[in-house]
Amino acid sequence: MQPQQRNDVRLGIWLMIATSLVFAGQDGLSRHLAGEYNVMMVVMIRYWFFAAFVIAIARRQSGSLRAAARTAQPGVQLLRAVLLAAEICVAILAFTLIGLVQSHAIFACYPLLVAAFSGPILGEPVGWRRWAAIGVGFLGVLVILQPGVTVFQPAALVAVTSATMFALYSLLTRYAARKDSAATSFFWTGTVGAVMMTAVGLWFWEPMTARDALLMALLCITGATGHWLLIKCYEVAEASAVQPFAYFQLVFASAVGVWVFGETLEPHVVAGAAIVVAAGLFTLWREAVNRRRARPSSPPV
Repeated sequence: MQPQQRNDVRLGIWLMIATSLVFAGQDGLSRHLAGEYNVMMVVMIRYWFFAAFVIAIARRQSGSLRAAARTAQPGVQLLRAVLLAAEICVAILAFTLIGLVQSHAIFACYPLLVAAFSGPILGEPVGWRRWAAIGVGFLGVLVILQPGVTVFQPAALVAVTSATMFALYSLLTRYAARKDSAATSFFWTGTVGAVMMTAVGLWFWEPMTARDALLMALLCITGATGHWLLIKCYEVAEASAVQPFAYFQLVFASAVGVWVFGETLEPHVVAGAAIVVAAGLFTLWREAVNRRRARPSSPPV
């Protein structure tokens, strides 16, 4: 029996901000390491540590690994785990091609993609207000990409692909949650991803310097720490209350890009990111309103 969720929104917000800060640091480490070594190898080593963390958490929450692995929909779990591992590779590749600032500015559109795809994939209704916000958000992406205004960077499409893949992963996670527990989904995410990346990454193995080996260890630690903070965040507060603060990762990652890697904050990227974030926050708010209205015990809004 799982403990009843606390409702400490203030603590949940601080935990989400801390999570965003740790993940931004992880993105900076990934950008550096993937610039020195093959992306597949970096993600493979990261997944080894992540799988160990996932197994420990799943065993504690489910009582045994067999219970954690038990699922009524292995195809869905396999697909979402493979999709996430591939998305991480694509996202890190985007960091190395166009930098953290522009990658995260584009990636911020993924909640809009989740809202857009939730109808055909999950059968969830999307009202005209959210469709309007989705349209505005995609205009923000066009402001970032500036097609037809300057020389278009084809590499920016890598970040768009990453956002699309993560949106599909998020929707598959929602779909899986209809029949499986969070512990089961978490177990499949880590173990299948580790197996997949090992099968691919070993072909790209290359020796690391002592300094980069330490940074790789730090990357693994930040990954586990970030996921632990995220779990704690959702234990103390509802996701709808804290999810908007996940956008702090855009701010923190951009700061890392500017201060550590010498990236620049182009005015059109800042303006486009502001449009995308505003549209994303609106869609999250509308989704929360609709959930409250759907609850039988809630008075009409």
